[in-house]
Amino acid sequence: MAVNQHSSISARIAPLLYFSNNWISRVGVFLVTLAGVLWLFLLPSYLGGHASNAYVGIALFLILPVVFFAGLGLIPLGILLRRRRGLPLADDLPPLSWNSPHLRRLAVFVVLATGANLVIGSNLTYRAVEHMDSVQFCGATCHVVMKPEFTAYQNSPHSRVECVKCHIGPGASWFVQSKLSGAHQLIAVALNNYERPVPTPVSNLRPARETCEGCHWPDKYGSDRLRVITHFSDSGEETKSVLLMRIGGGGVRGKGIHTAHAGQGVKIRYAHADKGRQTIPWVEYTRDGKSVEYLASKANKEDVARMEVREMDCIDCHNRPSHTFETAERAIDNAIAGGGIDRTLPMVRKVALDAIKRPFDTTEQAEREIPAAVEAFYKKDHPQRGADAAKAGRTALDVWSRNVFPEMRVKWGTYPNNIGHQDYPGCFRCHDDDHKSAEGKTVGQDCNACHQMLAMEEKDPKILTDLAGGK
Repeated sequence: MAVNQHSSISARIAPLLYFSNNWISRVGVFLVTLAGVLWLFLLPSYLGGHASNAYVGIALFLILPVVFFAGLGLIPLGILLRRRRGLPLADDLPPLSWNSPHLRRLAVFVVLATGANLVIGSNLTYRAVEHMDSVQFCGATCHVVMKPEFTAYQNSPHSRVECVKCHIGPGASWFVQSKLSGAHQLIAVALNNYERPVPTPVSNLRPARETCEGCHWPDKYGSDRLRVITHFSDSGEETKSVLLMRIGGGGVRGKGIHTAHAGQGVKIRYAHADKGRQTIPWVEYTRDGKSVEYLASKANKEDVARMEVREMDCIDCHNRPSHTFETAERAIDNAIAGGGIDRTLPMVRKVALDAIKRPFDTTEQAEREIPAAVEAFYKKDHPQRGADAAKAGRTALDVWSRNVFPEMRVKWGTYPNNIGHQDYPGCFRCHDDDHKSAEGKTVGQDCNACHQMLAMEEKDPKILTDLAGGK
């Protein structure tokens, strides 16, 4: 009885002997078993496809699949190497015949194991690909490198649009291209030789017609829009500027920003002297087949001929649609207008600006010193305003944390925003009355071509009172 029981147990484990008769295959069996057991325990996470943080996501969706497929690869590798050495797959193999219960059990084992591996492997592969396309993976995995861009993205109008929708195109070719680029970036991060700050514009970014125009239809006419810009003096006095923005676009003739730059029949090319495309000495404007070239007064055609020429698209003006960094002054003005900083605190704008514009070597240093600097200013002469000063200090730190990242050498003004012309050159890169054609025509600065000034830094603009139905 004992002999028969022993024979039965031996027969049941016989299939395993085919795979684990060498140490390489045994390691493979161990890895596959380990990954399979972990997958079962973590099945709720795999079905949901989400991880609590970036590091858990790496372990779940990247490391575990690697362990699983590495184990699957080691099993046949060990068998192949053993066979090449002229050794049998196992000692005292029974005859390979369908009449042999050993072979039948082996066949059943292989079928069941293959089915289980297909289920586990397909789920692991799908979740790995899905995780690599997730916002969490793009923005938080390399938390130091991508922290500036990820922080700006979370505070942008496109914060609910996945990164891959703009940065990676559809299809296998874009997927392979993005992963090859990612492998290069991973090596750079591992070797700590990546650029600081991350350079822009991105040279291999998908064309705007494939990204922006998927949602923002360029042939759709945009009506005039009212824009109100709030500004505060150092003493806290509020003023407003009111502009009527002429959007235009589509096939409509006449004035309008999009009409002039992206209307039907319009094509603009320009040469830029720097990688950031901030210095533009030559422009070619084509409309309805007629082209005019404009050259800056200090530029010459020989130098321009050696520069890169680019056809203008959305990104040349809307260069930071999802990763906008504020200037210190505008960020503090917005914080005061939003109530995060109490405007009744004496000289609060100047105090907050002085605190956030100081140079800091690390984020930890800023987190200590910015709130302390604001509170210290009011502690002596205005001790009764301690709570307001503490809130202003925290808000000032929040403003700094959204825009400055010492570890990546991102300072105030590192990333210019080309929309407008108040904070950065923007429109004035071309519209400076300095670019002239051969006939003496210039790329002008007619303010009313893009907007109409309804109020300029007024305390109580009448236009806003009228629009509100006041007297």
